[in-house]
Parts: sequence; C-alpha cells; structure tokens
Amino acid sequence: MKLEIIATSLRDAQATERAGADRLELCSALTEGGLTPSLGLIEAVVEGVSIPVHVIVRPHSRTFTYSEEDIQVMLSDIQHIQQTKAAGIVVGILDETKRVDIVNLKRLLDAAGHLNVTFHRAFDEIEDQLEAVDMIGDFPQIQRILTSGGQAPAPQSKEKIRSLVEKTKNTSVTILAGNGMSPNGLAEFVEATGIAEVHFGSAVREHQSFQYPINPEVITHIKSIISG
Repeated sequence: MKLEIIATSLRDAQATERAGADRLELCSALTEGGLTPSLGLIEAVVEGVSIPVHVIVRPHSRTFTYSEEDIQVMLSDIQHIQQTKAAGIVVGILDETKRVDIVNLKRLLDAAGHLNVTFHRAFDEIEDQLEAVDMIGDFPQIQRILTSGGQAPAPQSKEKIRSLVEKTKNTSVTILAGNGMSPNGLAEFVEATGIAEVHFGSAVREHQSFQYPINPEVITHIKSIISG
C-alpha cells in the first residue's frame, strides 16, 4: 500500500519523507489545483530527499485541453525534468470532447523517456472513465491514474473507484485515489474500493490548509492505517 503526498517546498518534502510517505507529488500554485513548479524547486527537492519525486506538468489551470503553444511549454518542461533526478511526471490532456487526447499525450510520453508517468485528475472530467482506462492502458509508460472517481470527492465515490480498480486488474495501470481523502474512514475506504495507492494533500497539513505546514503526525497515522 503506497502513500503519496503533495509537496510544494523542500521543507514539505523533507518532513513528508521523515514521516514515512512513499512518494511525493511536487507542484506549485495549489490554490489553482497545482501547476508546474520551477526548475530550481524541482532540483532542490530531488536532491534533498531519497523517496521518488513525481513532478506535475501543468502550464495553467484554465483547461485540460491545451493549445500547441501550451504543449510546447509542457514538452520543454518535461525535457528539463528529465535532466534532474525526478522519478516521474504527472500529466493529463483532453481533447475538445473531454476524452483523452491520444495524439498529444503520445507526444508528451515520447518526451518523457524513462520517467514514470501518472495521468492526473483531468481524468475526472471524462464522462466514460472505463473507456478512458482502456485508452490510457495502451501506453505502458503510464503506470497510474490519479482519480476521485469523477467530480465528487473520493470518499463519496467508492463504487466508481472500485469499478476502476477492477478494470485495471491484470494491467500495468494502478488507480491512485485522491481528492477529499482523510484519515477518518480510510480503512473502510481501502476495504470498500480495493485501492492499492492513496494520495493526500491538505488533509496532512496543519488546519487542513495548504497555507500551513505539513503535520508529520497525520502522515504517520495514515501510514499506520494503510499498513495495518
């Protein structure tokens, strides 16, 4: 059972590692849902921790349907990330019908090379998520999908997440449950969904807000729940 935590600074990252997290998602601008962090921050974090760091590649928060100019920025960011010690990237791209943009996703994956890839919560804007799993599953580079099972928070979408977990059995894709996750009810959530990886953001911070520091005790508590 893997625990991924959002980090926005080196201090976050180091506190998270010490508390026992398995992996970091590094991003900036959490008030906008998370955007690509600066190269300086990426380098500081990947040099400052030993657990895997996955960097979000998202140029703006307006839409998940990107222009050619946006894609060029993303390709450049991926090339820079590839030259660091980052373990992976977190990306998502949709076409105008809110289905997976296969053509441009392939371009991003080609640029990613050896990097581990997570398809992010753009997935939750897709109407037919089971079809989308098939489309994403055609790319072996994509190892996981971050999702809450749709527009609602993950704890309210147990049945949908369960169906996604079932859909990805015997594939190379793992479902990573995130959005609205809390230690309260976590054991029941894991049992109900069969999930193997969980993703936490504001719930592991003081006052449950990204404006405040990481609370290591909450991370340690979550680890004890999912390890039990």
